[in-house]
Amino acid sequence: MRASYEKKIKAIEDKIAKAMPPLVMGRDTPLKYCFEEDKIDKEHRAGYQAATELRDLCDADHDVKRIMDVARGLEGLKRSVGIHAAAMVITKEPLTEYLPVQRKPEQGQKPEEAPVVTQYEMHGVEALGLLKMDILGLRNLDVLSDANQMIRATQDPNFDIDDIPMDDKPTYALLSRGDTIGVFQLESPPMRALLRSLIPERFEDLSAVLALYRPGPMSANMHNDFADFKNKRKKNTYFHPDAEETLGDTFGLMIYQESLMRVAQKFAGYSLAEADNLRKACAKKVPKLMEEQRETFETGCDRLGYGRKLGEELFDVIVKFADYAFAKSHAYGYGLISYQTAYLKAHFPVEYMACLLTSVKTNYEKAATYLSDARTSNITVLTPDINKSGINFEPVVVDGVTKIAFGLSGIRNVGEALVGLVVQHRNEHGPFESFYDFAERVPEQVLNKRAVESLIKAGAFDNLGHPRKGLLAVFESVIDTTMARRRERDQGVMSLFGDLGETAEGFSERQVIPDLQFDKAEQLKFEKEMLGLYVSDHPLMGIEGALRRRVDCSIPDALESADGAFVVIGGIINNLKRRYTRKGDQMATFDLEDLQGSIEVTVFPKTLEKFGHQLVDDIIVSVKGRLDRRDDSRVGFMAMDVTVLEGLRVLQEALHIKVAAQAITETMIDDLKATLSEHPGSSPVFLHVAGDKALRLSSEFDVNLDRVIGQLRATFGDAAYIA
Repeated sequence: MRASYEKKIKAIEDKIAKAMPPLVMGRDTPLKYCFEEDKIDKEHRAGYQAATELRDLCDADHDVKRIMDVARGLEGLKRSVGIHAAAMVITKEPLTEYLPVQRKPEQGQKPEEAPVVTQYEMHGVEALGLLKMDILGLRNLDVLSDANQMIRATQDPNFDIDDIPMDDKPTYALLSRGDTIGVFQLESPPMRALLRSLIPERFEDLSAVLALYRPGPMSANMHNDFADFKNKRKKNTYFHPDAEETLGDTFGLMIYQESLMRVAQKFAGYSLAEADNLRKACAKKVPKLMEEQRETFETGCDRLGYGRKLGEELFDVIVKFADYAFAKSHAYGYGLISYQTAYLKAHFPVEYMACLLTSVKTNYEKAATYLSDARTSNITVLTPDINKSGINFEPVVVDGVTKIAFGLSGIRNVGEALVGLVVQHRNEHGPFESFYDFAERVPEQVLNKRAVESLIKAGAFDNLGHPRKGLLAVFESVIDTTMARRRERDQGVMSLFGDLGETAEGFSERQVIPDLQFDKAEQLKFEKEMLGLYVSDHPLMGIEGALRRRVDCSIPDALESADGAFVVIGGIINNLKRRYTRKGDQMATFDLEDLQGSIEVTVFPKTLEKFGHQLVDDIIVSVKGRLDRRDDSRVGFMAMDVTVLEGLRVLQEALHIKVAAQAITETMIDDLKATLSEHPGSSPVFLHVAGDKALRLSSEFDVNLDRVIGQLRATFGDAAYIA
């Protein structure tokens, strides 16, 4: 009975959710504007029109009407009292001279330890004329300061991130090609596409990107218009010739709040204070204030000789742009951090990547993204090394090449305090010569068996010549024996063989570490378990190109898609779990991981019936399904189809180019050779000249298919293909 009732409620929920009007410029339409046409303002008219299905549903279904009546009564009520994440109120006198305050303890927190907050909400605080500032704490600021310190220690003692040139060509080249994984605010695929389209060449361009990449401007296609105007793909126009002086730097688009203020000053004769009041009125959309401002604005335009008609048209434009406009100071502040992080990635890639990985060492999805970007940039991240690794990720020189040593504190079950003791002892007394030496020398609290086991599984002792499997088999007895001997020594008890070294002839108390090796798959599994990601290798390495051609996009790119988007993604299955629904039907969840990231996939009973027998951990699959963003705390993926991808490693895909005999010229051959040589790889190239005959080019022209195919398609069209 209960299951039937829950099923009915779920069906009603789904009907209501599907009938709700879509977001307008990133905002919901309030329920009262979905039903009451006489109360609708201009802003919500589109939402009312889109809610026709919802109104029809209420008329046809009594249960839906009852639910919506209750929901409309609840709408607008205060659900709970919260604390703004970043807002601070600053007053000349003690706060209690102006407003009431309270302590707001979290669950289990003592009231006297709770933060002091205002009892008035933000609008009440503003109405009192008090200064309210949002003070943001950004992880990227720590990355910048850590990188600055690291570069001073390893590269240039005089380096100062706040003193870099703002017209650096390599930095703008990096931005223009969209190589911005790890660059503040510029990591998402659509943002990288916008950068490639806009081609920023100065700081103002970069700040404009940050102001434009938001729901409002993007819904009006302003971001693409700006890029086209800047690169002369379109001719920009102004609403009045005098506007070029005011809006010339943004090609006639009011992308900043300061832009509409300047227009009000220029065309309506506003003072700076009056223009700021106009900005506030537009942003708050208070009808009474807007009408007052409209009259003042239109009268001002008429008084200055621009005419009341232009004033009417221009005020409508200002109202529209006010919903998009971004504070220029905000855009420039964020733009500076974006530029500084891009500069570090362009000039100090290893140091910057080390600091970036340290900043996300407990966020394995982000760390996997940055690790993949490091591989793409030919930066090697080494597995943890008890003699080379620091507490955090650090650059190390190996055989003349600078690489990144995995930070020991990034290993599971190994605390930062314990790692600090190891690093301090190593710095004071020199590197460890063997695991026996490690056990003999480090402080006793370091020899926590769980922590040492994690160090072994992560590969921290590999470079001491000990195989991981063999060391795991005996490390506990080695530690027990060593600890007993150390305690006897501390008590003045001498062992007959205690001082014999590893190379001493004759009897030794040391237990031999057997030469046992994990197979590659098992070793990688332990490595992933301890580090949260694959470091020394990855099950998908070497087949990423073949996998990429069987999916629509990478997992991080899929995560940027809208709720409900249908895509095909691929990767390796981890953490497969089967469970039962309340009805007794079996379903499953698993983590799907590619080289860039991972996502939780849910397989519902009907889909599991068809594909469940194929699902096991550690197999490579492609999954067709739907993105689910309904839960704010996570993004999931609902599987509809699962295909096991077999034989990707043995499948040798090749590049084929069809060329008409009469089209072959010396210039064409030289150009083709140059293109192929620019993208070396392992895939063979076949030239089809006449009929079915194909010429296999020399192996020196083998190519990277993913990098070369776009360039060749631009030249040869469909005559260049992969098979």
